[in-house]
Amino acid sequence: MATKKAKKPAKKAAKKPAKKAAPKKAAKKAAPKKAAKKKAARKPNPAFMKPLQPSAALAAVVGGSPMPRTDVVKKIWVYIKKNGLQDSKNRRMINADDKLKVVFGGKSQVSMFDMAKHLAKHLS
Repeated sequence: MATKKAKKPAKKAAKKPAKKAAPKKAAKKAAPKKAAKKKAARKPNPAFMKPLQPSAALAAVVGGSPMPRTDVVKKIWVYIKKNGLQDSKNRRMINADDKLKVVFGGKSQVSMFDMAKHLAKHLS
């Protein structure tokens, strides 16, 4: 006769008590925001706005009257664009014509970043 094994009762997994949600902290009232300050328009540096007299070589390109450094650079770029002196392959290079060659210290090609250095020598 076959003996039947007595089944042991399955152990019940001890249930962990459910975690209680932490009580929410009372929300603080936000302080009223201050109005943002309006930014004033940027004022140009007075050193750039000081009229400078161009040399005779530079005057042949931009004119002979005293003008701020910023206007000199603008007029040089107008001259470069009008005469097509910007290099077609490397647009950062300026190919000097006869008038600009004197301003650029005899160089036939100057970087646009070096141009300001050459212009400074012709302004006083």
